[in-house]
Amino acid sequence: MVEKNKRGFLDKLKDQYRVTVFNDSTFQSVWSMKLNRLKVLGAVSMASLIIIMLVTILIAATGLREYIPGYPDAEQRQLMVETALMVDSLEVELKKRDNFFRGIKAIVSGEIPEDNIVYDTVSESYDVSFTEYNHDSVFQDNLLAEQLNLSIQGNARKSTELSLMHFYFPVKGIVTNHFNLSAEHFGIDLVSEPNALISSVLEGTVIFSGWTLETGYVLYIQHEADLVSVYKHNAELLKTTGDKVNAGEAIAIIGNTGELSTGPHLHFELWHRGNALNPEEYIDF
Repeated sequence: MVEKNKRGFLDKLKDQYRVTVFNDSTFQSVWSMKLNRLKVLGAVSMASLIIIMLVTILIAATGLREYIPGYPDAEQRQLMVETALMVDSLEVELKKRDNFFRGIKAIVSGEIPEDNIVYDTVSESYDVSFTEYNHDSVFQDNLLAEQLNLSIQGNARKSTELSLMHFYFPVKGIVTNHFNLSAEHFGIDLVSEPNALISSVLEGTVIFSGWTLETGYVLYIQHEADLVSVYKHNAELLKTTGDKVNAGEAIAIIGNTGELSTGPHLHFELWHRGNALNPEEYIDF
């Protein structure tokens, strides 16, 4: 009996119907279409699916989604992000506080506190402050100090070895400012062509290659006989600390870096055992 009812229902879905449109005045057939319940059900399902898809795309791709009850708007989403960051920051601060109290407790009890470092996952902005760096002073105190007298002495006795050395030109140019101990100008200023290559005056080892606030990009090269040559205000350094250089080898490019520079030039110095030497007494510029 159940199988007979099922077959009857399927047969009803397949029954053919005709929809006809008549002219009300002449009763003449204007349009007709043959269909069945199965086709009508399929067409309605397809149309409903297409409408649902179009509505979903429209809501997802436009601002209409914010009008759906329960969906957060842009302001609420921003507030949620800020709240999450604040919670994360509070967790970090709580860890720092707990570590601090544990350290205090350990110190009071005579124990050695653990060195726990908590890294803050919330990025913070800090004001960057530059401290003036007196490179001449640090150079004299740290690099050449040892047990020698580092005071500037114009009458320091010259080594016989220095007089026998053959110095290369650091760069071909014109001397615009000479060596002057009384003015604390411990070298000479050479003006040359733009982007001119600066060469090492002797074979040696780079003991400092970096940036200072006053003198810009600087190179210090240690040579034999306790001699150090200095090259300041460079535009670019071609050697790094620890590099071995040959006499006449390119080490930098002439520039105009540092607060004490007033134009493109090379400030060149010679130091011997903590004393500043006049480069013009050893090199014929």
